[in-house]
Amino acid sequence: MSDPIGFPSAPPDPPIPAVRVWDLPPQADWEAVQARESRKSLAIAGLLFALTLISTLAVGAQFSAAYASGKTADLEGLYSSYPAFFAHPQLLLSGVPFAFTLISILLAHELGHFFACRYYGISATYPYFLPAPTLIGTLGAFILIRSPIPHRKALFDVGLAGPVVGFLFAIPALAIAILYSKAVPFAQTQSSIGFGQALAQWLLEALLRPGMPARNLLLHPVGRAAWVGLFVTALNLLPGGQLDGGHILYAATPKYHRKITFLVAALLAPLGYFFWQGWFLWAILLLVLGFRHPPVLDKWEPLDRKRLVWTGFAILIFVLCFMPAPVTIR
Repeated sequence: MSDPIGFPSAPPDPPIPAVRVWDLPPQADWEAVQARESRKSLAIAGLLFALTLISTLAVGAQFSAAYASGKTADLEGLYSSYPAFFAHPQLLLSGVPFAFTLISILLAHELGHFFACRYYGISATYPYFLPAPTLIGTLGAFILIRSPIPHRKALFDVGLAGPVVGFLFAIPALAIAILYSKAVPFAQTQSSIGFGQALAQWLLEALLRPGMPARNLLLHPVGRAAWVGLFVTALNLLPGGQLDGGHILYAATPKYHRKITFLVAALLAPLGYFFWQGWFLWAILLLVLGFRHPPVLDKWEPLDRKRLVWTGFAILIFVLCFMPAPVTIR
């Protein structure tokens, strides 16, 4: 058969069969992959948690031994006792107060992020701890976000949840420790390590131990773990990059995120010169890793008034926890 102008007609295309829902491949394979990834994440998290538990127990045992002898732990003692712990693991038990408190605060911080992600349907790993032979036995903890963040409100809540929950765990631990701390003349000046004093610690000491000079208060190991919690909270609330404070900043004002990140990095440089050289590292990290923030799917919807008020609380928590010179090596 020909068409009206004389060309032969092409044979008709075969009909496309209808696709029924029950003919589609099942999602079992996808669900199996997700379950396998979840188990893998949990196994890695469990291994890192166990290693961090050991490393914090080792440091905590040193803090406990120094506290029992009426002095502050020194740098040499923190590292020279590792062989004894390998030979006599039972010695690690004395580090339980420090390790339990520190891990509880760090875990609370990360679970704040984790459950905020769950609330908004954001895929995230379990908390990963980082064991390390440092002054505190760890480099902290983190979670990995594996799916896009839907909107600025979700980003704000995920970023804020960790520091707020961690702070709420650290403050009671610090208060209890201050109450049970010893009065030792010049306790804070007789060690090779000097620890800074956050505003929150200063206020609690003035309230709970009035008239006690800070240099004479030998902080209980639980208090030292809480001190770490305050320090970690302050670091995470630095308003820049991909830190928690950077997430809050981007959610509040994405337009100025890069400019404020650069400004914060610039301000950390003089702090590194005059107070603590570790600020140089954090300035570099902000510039190298944190200049670009992962986008959110809907960045146009602004934050509501309630979240803007919470921004003020985040700034207050940062001020209470920040220490220009957190550690001094004498």
